Amino acid sequence: MRPSWLKTSLTLITCSALWLPALAPAAGADRPAASGQAAAQVKPPKLVVVMVIDGLPAEQVQRYRDQFGPGGLRRLLEQGASFTDAHQAHGITVTAIGHSAVLTGAYPYRHGIIGNNWIAADGKQVYCTEDTRYHYIDEETDPHDGTSPANLRVDTLGDQLRYATGNRSKVVTVSGKDRGAILLAGKTGTAYMFMDKTGDFASSTYYMDKHPAWVERFRASKPQDRYYAKSWKPLLDDKAYADDAPYPEATTSRPNRFPFMFYSESGKPAADYYGRLKVSPAVDELTLEFAEAAVDGEQLGRNPTGAPDLLGVSLSGHDYVNHAYGPESRMSHDHLQQIDRKIGEFFAFLDKRVGLDNVLVVLTADHGFANTAEFARTQHADALRVNPKTLLENLNAALAERFGGAKLVKTSLLPDIHLDDDAIVSRGLVRADVENAAARFLLTQPGISEVFTRTQLEQGVAATSRLGTLMQRAWNSQLSGDLLVVTTPYTIFSSGSSGASHGTPWQYDTSVPLLIMGRRWIRPGEQAGYAEVVDIAPTLAQILHVRRPAGAEGRVLKEALR
Repeated sequence: MRPSWLKTSLTLITCSALWLPALAPAAGADRPAASGQAAAQVKPPKLVVVMVIDGLPAEQVQRYRDQFGPGGLRRLLEQGASFTDAHQAHGITVTAIGHSAVLTGAYPYRHGIIGNNWIAADGKQVYCTEDTRYHYIDEETDPHDGTSPANLRVDTLGDQLRYATGNRSKVVTVSGKDRGAILLAGKTGTAYMFMDKTGDFASSTYYMDKHPAWVERFRASKPQDRYYAKSWKPLLDDKAYADDAPYPEATTSRPNRFPFMFYSESGKPAADYYGRLKVSPAVDELTLEFAEAAVDGEQLGRNPTGAPDLLGVSLSGHDYVNHAYGPESRMSHDHLQQIDRKIGEFFAFLDKRVGLDNVLVVLTADHGFANTAEFARTQHADALRVNPKTLLENLNAALAERFGGAKLVKTSLLPDIHLDDDAIVSRGLVRADVENAAARFLLTQPGISEVFTRTQLEQGVAATSRLGTLMQRAWNSQLSGDLLVVTTPYTIFSSGSSGASHGTPWQYDTSVPLLIMGRRWIRPGEQAGYAEVVDIAPTLAQILHVRRPAGAEGRVLKEALR
């Protein structure tokens, strides 16, 4: 163990070095700035706010931008750098993977989060942030609830920030989904998540034994109950939605359109009522209110040590709305307008508490969205709903016929398919032959575009196209299956008949907004060049003068830096 005096000295040296002013002028400067100006230019932000809007396609930001209020998304678009060709650049575009990319700067093959769920070696399903060693504080905890970042194999920008400042920096995250908070918080931050059964926000015993006083005060005020017997009504005039497609029946237990009613079968706030809050702007409003409570309770951006803090905010409602109604729907259109106004109010709060000139804001999404198959067909797309159970039964039957009666598919969680190694070995089969036969059969099925085999992925030969490269990045040799299946555009794996989804390497799923605002560090303007979400962590590391996360593969978005 290091002597205490040595630990203290090293910490002081690290922190002092972090704040040293640069000796050279910024690139492109006409002349050296005065010493006071130079120091101000390189001083890191007091608070970095990383916002992820779950399930927000980039095209929606552009399509509806003229309707945004002045203080939220429009403020980011006009006062920040806006990357118009930004992508979650991996093939399986789901919430857990997308959130992991934001602050690790890593792809799934490296950071180890290969899906929201995956199949373990014992054949059981694993949830991305489950860890039965821990439980929610003062809340019921199911075995597959998200309680820790144990499955995340690399560190995050927040971890590097805390390391560089001797843990003086605070990293706090909040989300409507446990995976949205935990995977932004990294190993050493603190995550809070919305509890489906009570509508409260809570953390887990991975982070602390009990909640701080400010969290207890927030929970005691029960803000989630104020929506009861009220409704979500459209924000804009009816003519503003004139071009929207008719939205289908919701995938929730009962159809619920405008006005979307918040109620419970029991006649009082209960689990079914709190579940309805998630498919609406309410969950996002509550998330932002909790974020404001965290700014006050933890004094974020006003750290007495002078170290910068990081606040992660993941807004989950848009994903739930798009799943239920489709991104082309009036519900989705209005939801984005609603959260735009709430983001504007949040920025106004930050301006009062910290001063926006002291805040750097990044806004992105974890994935985009496909239109509902039914709507896509009205646009003459060959969109289908492929039943996973039927597809796998047919595959097993085809392999049994080809190789003599053996059941060679062990299990699946599409787009991953796991073959039965024991059956392959016991029958003396060559694995590559089984993989190739499975791939050939799947490619004959309606709605299937590409199939990549373990042999191809292990040899790296899948990455001969953009689509193949994205799927290669999504595949982890230890965790992933033996076949990766890609649907045709706008086709989804679904056993139902309504709702929309995501998860493919097609453009509509990978294309996401990437907006960065910070007057002292960011050059405003539209950036047409290609960018990836994994570029966020290296860029923030540059601005904060800290190491990049260990697995980061992105680049510094230097074109946006002052």
